[in-house]
Amino acid sequence: MKSPSAPVPSFLTRLRDSLNSLHPTEKRLAEFLLDFPGELASYSASELAQLSGVSNATVTRLVRRLGYSTFDAARRHVREEKNSGSPLFLAGRLAVSPGSTLGEHLEQGLENLRWTFARLAENDVNAIALRMLGARKVWVTGFRSSQSLASYLRVQLFQVKEDVQVFPSPGGTFGEYIASMGAADMVVVFGLRRRPARLRAILAQLVQTGASVLYITDEKVARQTDVTWHLQCACASTHPFDNHAAVVALCHALVNSAIELSGHPGRERLAAIEARHDALGEF
Repeated sequence: MKSPSAPVPSFLTRLRDSLNSLHPTEKRLAEFLLDFPGELASYSASELAQLSGVSNATVTRLVRRLGYSTFDAARRHVREEKNSGSPLFLAGRLAVSPGSTLGEHLEQGLENLRWTFARLAENDVNAIALRMLGARKVWVTGFRSSQSLASYLRVQLFQVKEDVQVFPSPGGTFGEYIASMGAADMVVVFGLRRRPARLRAILAQLVQTGASVLYITDEKVARQTDVTWHLQCACASTHPFDNHAAVVALCHALVNSAIELSGHPGRERLAAIEARHDALGEF
C-alpha cells in the first residue's frame, strides 16, 4: 500500500531551515527574502540580485540550495503561495506614502463593490433571503477572518429570524453540528482566503445533508456547482490584507432583503425586540 506523500515544504520553510548553513552573501539574500518573500514572484533573477545587493550567481546558488531546479521553478512556487493570500507574500518592499493610503483604500473598496454587485442578480438575493426565512434553522460558519463575517451575518439576521447559529461553538466539532442538519435547513459558508485545506471536505459533507448551501467566497474561487448558491465577492487590495467591503455589503443586502420579505411576522419580531430593549433600558 502506497504511503501518502509528504507535504511540499513552503518557500519560507526552506529559507528558514537553510539560513544557518548559507554562505554570507546567500544569507544576505535569504534574509531579504524572509522580509519580503513576495518579491521573488515579481522580479527576474537579475532584478532580485540588484535589489538585495548580491550577484546573479548568488541568486542561482540559493534557489538550488532550497531544492529548486531553476529560478523560475522557485518563482512559480512563490506565486502559488502569494495567490493563497498570505499577507507576508502580499507585502511590498516599498512603503506606501501616507498621503495616498486612504484614497487607495477608498478606490479599491469602491471597485470591489462595483465588481461584486455587477455580478449579483436581484432574483438570487431574494431567493436566498426567502430560503433563510423559511428554513427550520440557518447555520453559519467560516474560518479565520471569515469567522468574524459569519458572526456579523448571524447578529444581523437574528433580528428577523430566531433560529440562526454560528458553528462550531468553541470546543465543538463540525461532525457534531453537521449531524444535526437536514433538508429543511440552510447553511451559509464564508470561504474567503486564506481557506483551510479541509474546507472542501466540509462543504461536501454539508451538501450531503440536503440542506440549502450558500457559499460566499472571494473572486479567486472557481464557480462551485455542487452548492445551491455560490456568490463571489471581490476582495482585491493593493495592501497586504484583503479588502472585505464588498462582503459586508453583500451581507447587508441579504439581511435587508430578508427583513423586507418577512412581512408582518418580521415586523412583529423587530417590535418585540425593541419592546424588550425599552423594558431593560439597554439603549
